[in-house]
Amino acid sequence: MRLTLSPLALALAALMLGACTPASQDAPADAAPTADAAPADAAATATTPEQDEAALRDAQTDPMDAILAGDWRDPANMARDQYRHPRETLAFFGVGPSQTVVEISPGGGWYTEILAPLAQGKGRYIGALNDPAKAGSERATEYYTKSNQGFRDKLAARPDVYANASVVEVDPAAPVFGEAGSADVVLTFRNVHNWVGAGSEAAMFKGFFDVLAPGGVLGVVEHRAAAGKTMEEVKESGYLPEDYVIGLATAAGFVLEEKSEINANPADTKDHPNGVWTLPPSNQHDEADKAKYAAIGESDRMTLRFVKPKVETAAQ
Repeated sequence: MRLTLSPLALALAALMLGACTPASQDAPADAAPTADAAPADAAATATTPEQDEAALRDAQTDPMDAILAGDWRDPANMARDQYRHPRETLAFFGVGPSQTVVEISPGGGWYTEILAPLAQGKGRYIGALNDPAKAGSERATEYYTKSNQGFRDKLAARPDVYANASVVEVDPAAPVFGEAGSADVVLTFRNVHNWVGAGSEAAMFKGFFDVLAPGGVLGVVEHRAAAGKTMEEVKESGYLPEDYVIGLATAAGFVLEEKSEINANPADTKDHPNGVWTLPPSNQHDEADKAKYAAIGESDRMTLRFVKPKVETAAQ
């Protein structure tokens, strides 16, 4: 039976083998052939410069190339790469294939389609979902029950891609995302405004701090309010002041390491009739305004990298 490896498997194998081959397996440059060794057929074993270049290129393949082009990705999600910049965003957060990554509230799995296969090497992906039993209303319980099952079904449908993925359900009021100090990276994409609306933001950031190992990274992407706007002015818009989000993280004990403009959108005027939901992908606007908001694109977003200090300091 012939074994066929997917492009993702080949990329990850090349990445790991290139880094792990021990020097002792290399033949000495001056080793002499044994007396009974058959002479090599030079014509059969010779490679062209083009073949050598291709082999080197394959050995250096970035696994992200295969992941972003993966057939498991929803085409609608792939179309949003231009707005969400997954390659650049994950590189900024320092996400790699050997880490334990916790993604908070992954929703329909946009980033799961990228993060979980990246963890197929030596890493682990954990999707943190709201526990329906801890929801504040019957409607919310029904929503989270259905949403969480849909997420599990997504993982189960492609075990070849999501083998290293798991799920944890948490109480947003007192979240425990895993064993203390067990994660290398915690990521949240466009969720903080929801926690602010629910009043659970402080508890969530404390949970992030607790699950991360000292030196671990918290990566935050969030809709960014216009400079100078107060929380009172924007609280219903879906946008948040950047200094407010930074304050939430530092109050939990994190240190802001760096900001990035990877996900900035200067065309976003942030004064839309239905807040951030006016823009793609929600598109809550009149049909007559479709071209106007499509030209703006998705929201302007802050991209913040925090670190949990290796020597913990008391939260302020």
